Amino acid sequence: MKKTILTVLLLSSAVLILAACGGSASAPTAFGDAAKGKEVFAGTCATCHGPDAKGLPNLGKDMTTSQFIASQSNDQLLAFIKTGRPASDPANTTKVDMPPKGGNPALSDDNLKDVIAYIRTLNNVQK
Repeated sequence: MKKTILTVLLLSSAVLILAACGGSASAPTAFGDAAKGKEVFAGTCATCHGPDAKGLPNLGKDMTTSQFIASQSNDQLLAFIKTGRPASDPANTTKVDMPPKGGNPALSDDNLKDVIAYIRTLNNVQK
């Protein structure tokens, strides 16, 4: 009887410890919907980055091989896209303005998160 009680107590303790450690707060959350992002990309970003995200001459950079994209967190990319990059920025190698939100002020943060999710599926650079 003592073994049964001890076993139940140990199992109960283990369950409580695991429940405390494995809550949903520690699970990664999705950042956007790539399928929706593909649609937004086609309607906004493809103008400069091309329909295949490989860039257009003298406009947008190739996103499929971009070390910059690979090195940024989702939140950093969100901030970057929201802000854009003026041609005068020394880090702008194309010397062409990247307007905030790709020139579409109607895009919401959720739209931009969808675009980022889509871009992540295209970027072939290993971190």
